[in-house]
Amino acid sequence: MTVLPDDGLSLAAEFPDATHEQWQRLVEGVLRKSGKEVSGEAAEAALSTTLEDGLTTRPLYTAPADGDGPDTGFPGFAPFVRGGTPEGTSASGWDVRQRLAGSDPVRVNEAALADLENGTTSLWLTVGRGGLPAGGLGRALEGVYLDLAPVALDAGAEYADAARALLDLYAERGVAPEAARASLGADPLGHEARTGERLDLAGAAALAAETAAAWPGVRALTVDALPYHEAGGSAGEELGLSLATGVAYLRALTEAGLSAEAAFGQLEFRYAATADQFLTIAKLRAARRLWARVAEVCGAPRAGAQRQHAVTSPVMMTRRDPWVNMLRTTVACMAAGVGGADSVTVLPFDSELGLPDAFARRIARNTSTVLLEESHLARVIDPAGGSYYVERLTDELAHAAWEFFQTVERAGGQTAALRSGLVADRLAATWAVRSKKLATRREPITGVSEFPLLSEKPVVREPLPAGATGGLPRVRRDEAYEVLRARSDAHLAATGARPRIFLAALGPAAAHTARATFASNLFQAGGVEPVHDPVSVDPATAAAAYAASGADGMAVLCSSDALYEEQAEAVAGALRAAGATTVFLAGRPGTSAGSVDEYVFAGCDAVAVLSSVLDRMGVA
Repeated sequence: MTVLPDDGLSLAAEFPDATHEQWQRLVEGVLRKSGKEVSGEAAEAALSTTLEDGLTTRPLYTAPADGDGPDTGFPGFAPFVRGGTPEGTSASGWDVRQRLAGSDPVRVNEAALADLENGTTSLWLTVGRGGLPAGGLGRALEGVYLDLAPVALDAGAEYADAARALLDLYAERGVAPEAARASLGADPLGHEARTGERLDLAGAAALAAETAAAWPGVRALTVDALPYHEAGGSAGEELGLSLATGVAYLRALTEAGLSAEAAFGQLEFRYAATADQFLTIAKLRAARRLWARVAEVCGAPRAGAQRQHAVTSPVMMTRRDPWVNMLRTTVACMAAGVGGADSVTVLPFDSELGLPDAFARRIARNTSTVLLEESHLARVIDPAGGSYYVERLTDELAHAAWEFFQTVERAGGQTAALRSGLVADRLAATWAVRSKKLATRREPITGVSEFPLLSEKPVVREPLPAGATGGLPRVRRDEAYEVLRARSDAHLAATGARPRIFLAALGPAAAHTARATFASNLFQAGGVEPVHDPVSVDPATAAAAYAASGADGMAVLCSSDALYEEQAEAVAGALRAAGATTVFLAGRPGTSAGSVDEYVFAGCDAVAVLSSVLDRMGVA
């Protein structure tokens, strides 16, 4: 008998290891019970999920067959997948960077001091159009210890004036050049992507040359990938376009006389962090790997440690039920921290409604504090490293992004790709595919397309100053549903009631609850109030119940297939006799054909159905 070492965990040590094939056979059995006759790889594929960029998430990941996965190295060493510095964020956590919106220097100053006193470690200020005047920076930063709190600027076309104002402020307050930590935010190509306004790269390069010579801790340029994310781009497209932008800036900087190493040191990258935590983790890790490859090609491999600023995604934020945004930003912040971002900005949950209030800013900064101080996410460098799933996703995403980056370079680089329409067309195509998933609720939005609450009062905030527009579109996941809800709101304001549809539930609760709940969620997503009273109807009571409901010409049958077979025709007839012009059935198309007018079912185009319903109800 073989004697195995006693490691304290030998309960199953004498049993043979399970194989991948054995697991697949178990999966086959489970799928067979649901009516799917598949085997082997097909069984595993049936549980896989297709992502953007041609990626696929499989249900199970194991060690590479050859035992040799991608080389991720060690933190602080190329290819920097595991972090740009040897210590990562384990020493003091990531930089908690709060964004301060608004054009009044006094109010911005009050918010800045409150944030810095309560956990924020750096400030991100909008200057110029839609933000502070450059001359107001001194007042906005009054009382701020500039040698302790780094400042990041977002000034668009006015980056030179904003940068000069900040550097002059450092000099006036006696901040030693080596103690200053700032990002001046010059981003000519990002500004062009947002506004369509063309800026000369030479001016940004000259600012960088001056900064590199006099302010060693200040970075002049930002490669902001948010315009591409906010235009509907995928993670791979966001990465590819950030690489193309970074390379364009490197060319301009070296032409201005900077060495390759100095040029790399002048760039900071900004990426979106979404509630898709694993994709965000992989994106940040892949970004460092890709930038390290650029540095290697440029002959400066040691300078390839990408400085990253992660911002919770504006695209995922909703205007209805905005409280759920707190959950989305918590997951995104966690993913950004685990992914190794140097700085993380959690956008306040009400940021899409206007100027965030003090409570929203408090929750935003405390999100990082809880994750750092209570969840201890920064204690381990690259905690996702070694995960078969994360490593595989990082590798596949890096290859997809590199392929798109090469497409942009072949088109003449980022500047040419922006101006030729290549970028806009590619992002629009990606968003069109995703919009279909949102419309069919294959990608659900909690509180908007799933589990909406019509009775909740909208959250109102003071409007933000108008920002720059004119370039790539700015999309939001909730936008199609927001249009529908706005129509319902207008109807409520004009008539005192929302448009209504009657839920004609047949049989006992066990038979109709699932489909009644489905229909209720569906119609509320468009601002249509479902009336489910009484709990159940039959051919004799349906007409009176419909008449009492106040429904606007619409009813939907909800029950089991068996009861549809027995009662659908009679109940639908009674509803029409009572004034219903359209009778829906919640279930598979073709069920009780001839008895009903239309069907609603899982996977139907909810936006198209709801828009049509509002049209027929006369909701403008």
